[in-house]
Amino acid sequence: MTADAETHPEPDLSVTLDHGVGLLEMRRPPANFFDERLIGRIVDAARELDDTLDCRVLVLASEGKHFCAGADFGAGGGFDSDRVAVSERLYRRAAQLFEIRIPIIAAVQGAAVGGGLGLACAADFRVADENSRFVANFAMLGFHQGFGLSVTLPDIVGRQVAADMLLSARPVRGQEAHRIGLADRLAEPGRQREHSLAWARELASAAPLAVRSIRSTLRADLARRVAEALRHELAEQSRLWATKDCAEGIAANLERRSPIFRGE
Repeated sequence: MTADAETHPEPDLSVTLDHGVGLLEMRRPPANFFDERLIGRIVDAARELDDTLDCRVLVLASEGKHFCAGADFGAGGGFDSDRVAVSERLYRRAAQLFEIRIPIIAAVQGAAVGGGLGLACAADFRVADENSRFVANFAMLGFHQGFGLSVTLPDIVGRQVAADMLLSARPVRGQEAHRIGLADRLAEPGRQREHSLAWARELASAAPLAVRSIRSTLRADLARRVAEALRHELAEQSRLWATKDCAEGIAANLERRSPIFRGE
């Protein structure tokens, strides 16, 4: 694979390689909702790049206003037929993202919400700006968090901060995200991608075998812990998806109103 080679020309994912840095760009603006197909394409592209020493660092970015608003639970989102089966397949693919051996930097513009936050937390590092928003909105949708956030979020920000984010579902904006370690670096407004690529080029200049070895030591059994968490998360989600509160939470979100939960 050569520099400036585009390896995946699909309309919803662009993958390029330039001097050791692979750029994976989601192209479903403005919200960049994901589904099983898009997560699968991201994983396949990351694994392909991971298999060559020509690529030393990955940058995960997106086109449009927001980094990723997670899964689309509206009509046509792919989750209305068999939400549990679709999510099980999606999580099986998502777990493979944690097996990538090279560093990943997420360039987070706008919002990273729900599963989109999970996708950002699958990366080693996150670059944001003061207008970025990180939202674990699951409790306001009426169901359990997913995408491995039960492991990744406490690992990144600590148990207490993770509990606050998950239970309150409040948005954490750029400055606070940087203070608590959720955003590793703050870029100038709108410059997340440029900052991420520059950082990636710095990392790509290090000895690639050493980088993989160091990263493997630091991440230790993360992939195994995430795989276990995903199974538990899906079980809890499956149970709560059947509740009236969840139906209300999702409906309220789609209708842009405050939900009324009754514990049913």
